[in-house]
Amino acid sequence: MSSGARLAEADAAVARGDLAGAAALIEAVLAETDAEPAIWLKLAGLRRALRQPRRALEAVHRALAHAPLDFVALALRAGLLEKIEPDRAGEAWAEALAQRPDGALPAGLAAAVAQGETLSAAWLAARAARFSAVTANTQASDDEAWRIDRFRSNVLRQTRVWHSEPTHFHYPGLVEREFHPRERFPWLAELEAATPVIRAEMQAALTSQRAELVPYLEYQDHEALAQWKALNRNPDWTALHLIKQGTPIAANAALCPQTFALLEKLPQPPIPGASPNVMFSLLAPRTEIPPHVGVNNARLVCHLPLVVPEGCWFRVGDETRSWREGEAFVFDDTIEHEAANPSDQLRVVLIFDVWHPDLSAIEQQAVAALIEAEDSTESGL
Repeated sequence: MSSGARLAEADAAVARGDLAGAAALIEAVLAETDAEPAIWLKLAGLRRALRQPRRALEAVHRALAHAPLDFVALALRAGLLEKIEPDRAGEAWAEALAQRPDGALPAGLAAAVAQGETLSAAWLAARAARFSAVTANTQASDDEAWRIDRFRSNVLRQTRVWHSEPTHFHYPGLVEREFHPRERFPWLAELEAATPVIRAEMQAALTSQRAELVPYLEYQDHEALAQWKALNRNPDWTALHLIKQGTPIAANAALCPQTFALLEKLPQPPIPGASPNVMFSLLAPRTEIPPHVGVNNARLVCHLPLVVPEGCWFRVGDETRSWREGEAFVFDDTIEHEAANPSDQLRVVLIFDVWHPDLSAIEQQAVAALIEAEDSTESGL
């Protein structure tokens, strides 16, 4: 009898209620050829129905040998382990749920998956508690504590590893970090202390007829910058530039002399045609900035929030923060980031770029020389 005929006879045996006979026919087929995963799964289902969970699990493992990420096989494996080795079921369900496809599941499978979600959540919670206990260290600094916590969350897959992905200029070997630790930027305290002065100059400038307020993004429609399309020349996201791609905007800078003087003390990257860049960024009510990345990982970006309505947020990689007026931070804009102002009021942030602190003076010179030679008008985005 051919394999096809045996499989047809097995289906007929199932229809008659002869599950043992159907299983024997399928095993005869599998004895002759290492068949596709679906046949192994059919055998596993029969063995499970015959209350032979260990034999069913063996068949599932043969299916997974062919298709190790098959969701149905992984879910069947997890369900069998609930009966055979309950202590392993939570982990098995976590592995299965990681491969869950989009869309609705068949009713029978959906019920099993719902139970699996409960088991997986309990296993993950116990694992997280165990990891917290073994990595607790009261001697850790704030930054060490953050890194240990992120190590735990990465292992638990609550967060993921994010990398710098600049659109144009990638300098190798630099620390990749969504938000960089404050201690690397000792000038942040002086900047924050000047918040009232900077805010007052910004507010005066915005009401001045001499101020030059422009869309934050202005580029030709044919340029390869799809990530910005929704906000190109959009008045919902505007900027009052003090320095744009290395060139001071005289009318605006004259309105903000103390802000300008303070920023001159900071380690901004002087690259003709590219940077430094300093601006007041204005995000209109009910406006979102979609996920995007910057162009150059040799520099980082600093935000000093000046006017922040309730609910405004900013995400870089796996970290989301609420802007707080007068609390500055430094982040890597070549890691995917996005922002939103869900309020009914305007949000205003002072934004400027600084050298990545990992770069030596010689490396800064090399970066500046290359970018200047490239003469990229996009490098100041």
